[in-house]
Amino acid sequence: MYLIAIGWIYVVLMMSVAEALSTQGTVLGAVVTFVLYGLLPLSIVLYIFGTPLRRRQRLAQEAQAEQATSAETAVTTPSETPAETPSTTPDSRSKTAGDAVATVGKEP
Repeated sequence: MYLIAIGWIYVVLMMSVAEALSTQGTVLGAVVTFVLYGLLPLSIVLYIFGTPLRRRQRLAQEAQAEQATSAETAVTTPSETPAETPSTTPDSRSKTAGDAVATVGKEP
């Protein structure tokens, strides 16, 4: 993928040099040509094609963090875990005490 990007930048650079050295061309035109034909489209294409790699790296980091936290919890013994208070975990459904009663609506 990078070989294609390098080739495209080379072609656009040569177009910009031809624009700058032409009798009817200008340096400003060469800069605009390089930016609009080269840098801008190439940056968009490289960003799009790099998305799967970024996603794999993010998932690998999340998996590594999850393994680290599971290793930390496996090391602790039950006597080291803090006691659970009824106000924070009333039952095994992991709902807090504030969620125990459902609201029905306003009374008339």
